[in-house]
Amino acid sequence: MTEFDPGEYEISELGPALKDIEDVGELEEILQAEHRGQNRAPVVALIESRIEKFSEDDEEPADAGSLDLGSMSTADVGNALQSIDEIDELEALLEREESGEDRGAVKRLVQKRIDSVQGSDEEDTVVEVDERSPEERHPDLDHPTRDKRHVRSLHGGVYEDMWVYCETQAGELIDVSKEMLGKARELMDQYNDDYDEDERVVAVLIGSDVSKHVDDVIAYGADVVVVREDERLGRFQHKPYTEIFCDMARAGASHTGGEVTGGRDEEWRDYDKPRYTLFPATNNGRDLSALVQAELDSGLASDCSGLYIKNQVISNPVKTGVAGEKKEFERVLHMKRPDFSGFEYSTILCIDNPTREFHPQGGSVIPGSFDIPEADPEREGVVVEHDAPLDDDWFRVDVTDFDQLDEGIDLTGHEVIVAFGRGIGDDPTKGVELVLELAEQFEDAEVGVTRGIVTGSFQFDGHVEQYTHEDRQIGETGQVVAPKLYIAAGISGAIQHKVGVDESDTVVAINTDPNARIRDFSDYFIEGDLFEVLPRLTQALKDGRFEEALATDGSGATDRGDSQ
Repeated sequence: MTEFDPGEYEISELGPALKDIEDVGELEEILQAEHRGQNRAPVVALIESRIEKFSEDDEEPADAGSLDLGSMSTADVGNALQSIDEIDELEALLEREESGEDRGAVKRLVQKRIDSVQGSDEEDTVVEVDERSPEERHPDLDHPTRDKRHVRSLHGGVYEDMWVYCETQAGELIDVSKEMLGKARELMDQYNDDYDEDERVVAVLIGSDVSKHVDDVIAYGADVVVVREDERLGRFQHKPYTEIFCDMARAGASHTGGEVTGGRDEEWRDYDKPRYTLFPATNNGRDLSALVQAELDSGLASDCSGLYIKNQVISNPVKTGVAGEKKEFERVLHMKRPDFSGFEYSTILCIDNPTREFHPQGGSVIPGSFDIPEADPEREGVVVEHDAPLDDDWFRVDVTDFDQLDEGIDLTGHEVIVAFGRGIGDDPTKGVELVLELAEQFEDAEVGVTRGIVTGSFQFDGHVEQYTHEDRQIGETGQVVAPKLYIAAGISGAIQHKVGVDESDTVVAINTDPNARIRDFSDYFIEGDLFEVLPRLTQALKDGRFEEALATDGSGATDRGDSQ
């Protein structure tokens, strides 16, 4: 009898929770438990698909000769083909389909399997690229999608430098802008060594009274600063900021093989577009990065936490132009970002097609992902004033009056965060008081909460209620933090929360449940009641023996899973 209760999981949490269960019998029991309980259709479908997966694994490989193609759906044929590796058997199946049902989709599946089995031993097949206009390709449509012709005209274009959009808020250069400059400096220094080049870090400042930051961005690593000031740019607006950045990026375009939008002579550069672009993954930065990259006819990797540049071998025929052929792409920016599952990272690449180039390769960076570099006031750089005319139509919104709202709490950039979850339920107000007392022992600490606190029905006294609001929420739908120390009190460790804390240097978890999911990604796990553990940790800090307390506090403290 399985102890797994699907009713304890939200739908989004169930997939990862089931990932280690491969026994069909146990999965059948879990399915019946769901039927008896909440009987949620998406959950039933998820469990059934997992049962089907492992049931198929136990089946004998398909016998091509015994397959009754006429009674099989296209999907059934596709599944059966995966276990057939003999070319003659596959060709016989293709002949049988042609003389029988003669379904185009089935024939394509069989032919694709034949091509896959043959691999690169056969003669390379050139992938045909349809160069016709949308109107020519789709004469039946009265509004075919417009081609982005700029990219096609820049096949074989010239690209250089890494551009960094340096965001300001309330007149100040925000920390993530400094982080990106430091990382860009590191990347381009290594790039220039690896490829024997002399490419630069270009900082972009757009706004009102932003020239005061020029010296700072040079000190943090920029070689060139492109500045645009206008009193109308005091507040972020999508249209003018996008148009200005894109005009900066295209100015100085040297390509003459077709239409070039916005190109003009620029003394400091002679390339078509930037090679790489970085934006902050802030509210405004996310908006601007998507708009700019789309306007520049390229792609975007959003919410990145890791960056590096290296060559990459690709076999995808869409990228190589030839089926079965591998091609090495040089100088590819690898952009790592956490998966929505919270368990793994994806590396996003922005790679050219045979007749289409995707530059700049761009990404937005999660605040706190990189260290703020030490400023070098002796560094020198080039300052470029952007003076292209601004269209009045770009300024579609006028702010005639406003009230200054509370800024909320920015949890990024703090060295320590003490967060609490539903585990405070026995005495919510007392639990928050204990969390606050612990946080006060650190020089740079803030308090965070889980979504369960924000959406729960806990009753808090007025003096602590402010610490339970949504602006302190950490996770996929809240803030993403990367402190040196993250203390999680009474937090189970749902996937959505893990996404928000994955970049923390050290995670200390306190929970009464020895099987809590947060244990899997904690550096220290203390099995105990937070109402007992937090006061002892606070006292240990006062006495200067915090690490000793981590190793001995509670009845089941562990360090990365090993008992202390």
